[in-house]
Amino acid sequence: MDIQIPTLLLDGVVLMLVSQEDRYGYILTQKVQENFPISESTLYPVLRRLKKDGALETHDEPFEGRMRRYYRITASGKQQLQKISSDWEIFKTIMDETLGGQIL
Repeated sequence: MDIQIPTLLLDGVVLMLVSQEDRYGYILTQKVQENFPISESTLYPVLRRLKKDGALETHDEPFEGRMRRYYRITASGKQQLQKISSDWEIFKTIMDETLGGQIL
């Protein structure tokens, strides 16, 4: 896919994944990469920004002698995810109607 994922949609993907369960950065990258062509260097700034904005919080847990930083969605993050999901549904409907159900 040659379409670059917009920042807001990437935020939604990350928030959705973290809403399912707390996840650490590497596994989040792996999950996102299952569907979107992004690099680790793309995802970590997103995680830092979402944390700074209050959508995510972190906690560290030991794993094999080192600490893993896990991300958890906040109440604010859940509201943000709901807004992104709602906006996406509207956008998707408009695009489907515009394209007449045809794939370009």
